[in-house]
Amino acid sequence: MDNKPNILFYFSDQQRWDTIGCYGQELDITPNLDKLAKEGVLFEEAYTAQPVCGPCRAIFQSGQYPTQIKCFRNSVALPQNIKTLANYFEEGGYDNAYVGKWHLASDGELEKKPTIDYQTRAIPLERRGGYKGYWRVSDILEFTSHGYDGYVFDENNNKCEFKGYRVDCITDYALDYLDELSYDKPFFLTISHIEPHHQNDKKCYEGPNGSKTRFKDFKLPGDLEALGGNAKEMYPDYLGCCKSLDDNLGRVIDKLKEKGIYDNTIIIYASDHGSHFLTRNNDEHLNGYDDYKRSCHSACLHVPLIITGPGFRGGKKVKDLVSTASLPKTLLSMIGIDVGNTMIGEDLKKVVDGETNGRRNEIFAQISESRVGRCVRNEKYLYSVYAPNKNGGKFMNSDIYEEDFLYDLENDSYELNNLVNDDNYKDVRNDMAERLIYHMKLAGEKEPTIVPINR
Repeated sequence: MDNKPNILFYFSDQQRWDTIGCYGQELDITPNLDKLAKEGVLFEEAYTAQPVCGPCRAIFQSGQYPTQIKCFRNSVALPQNIKTLANYFEEGGYDNAYVGKWHLASDGELEKKPTIDYQTRAIPLERRGGYKGYWRVSDILEFTSHGYDGYVFDENNNKCEFKGYRVDCITDYALDYLDELSYDKPFFLTISHIEPHHQNDKKCYEGPNGSKTRFKDFKLPGDLEALGGNAKEMYPDYLGCCKSLDDNLGRVIDKLKEKGIYDNTIIIYASDHGSHFLTRNNDEHLNGYDDYKRSCHSACLHVPLIITGPGFRGGKKVKDLVSTASLPKTLLSMIGIDVGNTMIGEDLKKVVDGETNGRRNEIFAQISESRVGRCVRNEKYLYSVYAPNKNGGKFMNSDIYEEDFLYDLENDSYELNNLVNDDNYKDVRNDMAERLIYHMKLAGEKEPTIVPINR
């Protein structure tokens, strides 16, 4: 086998960073992840650039902002004319495999039956983003399964039904791949779980049976304790989902060790976005969403990110703010491919190694569907704007934005006291607005006008 490292990208859906022990979770939820963090690199301040399933996955596959490739909301398919992560890995001599949730094949109006509909059907080869090999996938996994039982499709468009808890079964497919592989070349395997995302049709989280009892002694994060929502009811099952993710990560690690390839495999663990448990976005510009994630608050943006393996060892903790939009560029850097400015973000290996001279320690995010929103965050402040009277399911961006909120993170870590109307912070708002516009222009957006809050 080539001496290049194998790459395993294991990511969850709607998982808050604080569900994990090494991020402060007090219950024994994630022993395998905690061990990986001690072996590898823990990014303490990692944030998504788009807290919605489809757009974030578009970033992961393209290395572009969703607005650059028009995948700014769900129900927009990944363009077929762009070079994807899979294409690069194939050129680099890798065997590509993908299991789990895709969410990038169907196309149509938001919240209506798509014009091009693969939500519950097999995804044709041309809509798989360059993945030509092992494939056990549903476009929208929550539509073809529940917490227990369901189906996906294989690379030959055959329906593959499974019985049992979903995380276990999706992981079974990944383990089958590792058992079937000839290992004559390195592999790039993505395991895209839907847990702990709520089950849409039931409007609840579906942990393994017994989760409500097993995790009844939970302690809510400070923002959820203060703001309410449905966390007190849902959190035990949410944690049950997270526990299952960790248990199954342990199964994958055991398989890598059994095959004798663990030491030459880089494991990346992340989530597409977090969850605010119906505590945010409850105002007049929500556009009717029963929402868990479409917000610039940390509950939605702050995600776990742990990397371990060759080049990422030593139990390091990175305190710099980083964006998971940097993952495609970083993944390719791991195998010696430098894409330069072809992809957004930065090579996170340089941040790990302390090569941060001149680096802007701030992150940028775009919000869609519930609103047309943007935000920027640095070590001290979180600043957000939105476009009044613009439907986030129809418009990618705006010429005019209104200030939405400003939080002083050093004094208000749970983001409870909105200072956007406080005259004492006028200079801060002006500075953060300039920073935000810088990132918007970097993302290919036109320079907007930002006006003071009007409410």
